[in-house]
Amino acid sequence: MKVKNNYDECVTNVACSIRKYFELDYHHKTIKEIDDLLEKKQPKNVVLLLFDGMGSIILDKTLDENSFFRKNKVKTITSVFPATTTSATNSIKTGLNPSEHCWLGWNTYIKKIDKTITLFMCSEKGKNEKSVEFNEIFEEYEPEFITNLINAEGKYEGIEISKFGDISYKDIDEMVSIIQEQCEYGGKKYMYVYDTFPDAVMHDYGPYSLQAKKEILLRNDKVEKMCEELTDTVVIVLADHGHVEVDNIYLKDYPDVYSLLERTTAIEQRAVSFKIFDDKHELFVERFNHYFSKYFSLYSKEEILQSKIFGDGKIHENFHYAIGDFIAIAENSNKCLLTEGDFPMFSHHAGYTDEEIYVPLIIIDRV
Repeated sequence: MKVKNNYDECVTNVACSIRKYFELDYHHKTIKEIDDLLEKKQPKNVVLLLFDGMGSIILDKTLDENSFFRKNKVKTITSVFPATTTSATNSIKTGLNPSEHCWLGWNTYIKKIDKTITLFMCSEKGKNEKSVEFNEIFEEYEPEFITNLINAEGKYEGIEISKFGDISYKDIDEMVSIIQEQCEYGGKKYMYVYDTFPDAVMHDYGPYSLQAKKEILLRNDKVEKMCEELTDTVVIVLADHGHVEVDNIYLKDYPDVYSLLERTTAIEQRAVSFKIFDDKHELFVERFNHYFSKYFSLYSKEEILQSKIFGDGKIHENFHYAIGDFIAIAENSNKCLLTEGDFPMFSHHAGYTDEEIYVPLIIIDRV
C-alpha cells in the first residue's frame, strides 16, 4: 500500500503549530511556514478558519488565480486518512492523528459498548435516538481539544466558534462579526472557526456545481473584507477534505458477500471497515474482490497497521477494534459502498483520490 497522506505536512501538523505557539506540548512535526510567521510577528490573535469540503483542487478550479484565497495559498497539504470531517476536524482540533483520537469516520465501532456509533450524532448507526451507552462513556471518548487545553493553562484564551462550539452563529456575516469582535479585545487568543459550507451543498449538488461555486466565492470575498479590518492577527484558512461526485453500490445486493459480515460496516462509504466471521476471511476476500476489485482496494488489518495510513503516535485503545478485519478504500474510483444506516449522496469524500485528500493551506498576515 502506498500512503499518500504526508503526516509531516497534514492538517494534524497545522494543529501542532498552534499548540507550539500557545505553549502546549505537541507530538508531531509542525508547519515551518506557520511557525516562522508566528515566531516573527507574535500576533495577539490566531484565527483558524476551516471551510468544510473546500479541497485544494476544487479551490483552484473554482477561483481565479488572483482571488484572495489563491493569492494567499502558501502550499497544498494533505488531510488525514480518511479524508472526512469526523477524523480530520478532530485532528485539527487536537493535534492528534486519527489512530490517536480514534474518531475514524462518520460511523465508528466502539468496543467498550460493542456498537457502531454515528459519532457526531451520538447515536447507533441507522438509528435516530441517542445511544444511552455511548452517552455514558462520551466524556472519556472525546479527545482534549486545543481550545480547552489553552483555557485550562490559564495563560491565554481559546475559543471555538461553530454551531457546536463555545459561540454559535447563524450565517457567514454573523461569523465574520464574531471573529472581528473577538479580535478587538482581550489578550493572546486562539480561535478555531468551523463552517459547514461548502460541504453542505456539495453533498447534494457536487463540488463544481453553481451552488458550491457560489458558497466558495462568497467565503473568499467575506474573508478578504474581514481581513482588511483586522490587526495584530494571523488568519489560517484550511479545509478538512475535498469532494468527488460518486456512484453508489448497495452491499445487500450481493448477499454472498453481505452474509459474511459479523456486524454492520463502519468508518465511511469510500473507506469501508468490515468485521467478518472468523472462519470466513478467505471467502470474503475472494468474493469481495470478484465483485469490487475494480472499484476498491481491499486491505487486511495487518496491512492497515503496517502502513500507518491512520498516522502514527500513541495508539488509542479502541483503534485496533475500530478498523475491523479489512478496510476497502476507493483509491481511483468514484464508488461508495452502502449498507443499512448509510445515506446515499451525490458527492462524497473519504476515498483516496487527489480531489479528496489535498487541502489548501492559506495564511493571511494582518500584524
